[in-house]
Amino acid sequence: MVSKTGWVSLGIVILMIALLVYNSYLPGKYDAFAQCLEEKGAIFYGAYWCPHCKDQKELFGRSVSKLPYIECAMPGTKELVEACQKANIEAFPTWTFSDGTKEEGVFPLTYLAQKTGCKIEEEKQ
Repeated sequence: MVSKTGWVSLGIVILMIALLVYNSYLPGKYDAFAQCLEEKGAIFYGAYWCPHCKDQKELFGRSVSKLPYIECAMPGTKELVEACQKANIEAFPTWTFSDGTKEEGVFPLTYLAQKTGCKIEEEKQ
């Protein structure tokens, strides 16, 4: 037989899982902007270990999952994945754009909007 404490603990765990699942389905406020970047041919190249890539991702908040992002780092090696080798990525973060330009660094959303013609419209959360 399960004690009251056991039932309460189980209830808390179930509630936490439910909140995590619910939270993962909430839209980010920059979802449309991130999707537009992809539609306009922008690509964000980064590496999981790169602090500046983390900074760039944080600007997008929950919408980071919608970014046209390519992970260049192969765990356990210093070699880049093939897509990053072909794009001649030498530093992180790097953005490439449909006009053929390649730029390294963390960019404000306003700059990315200007570069691609995408509008920054915050979605209600």
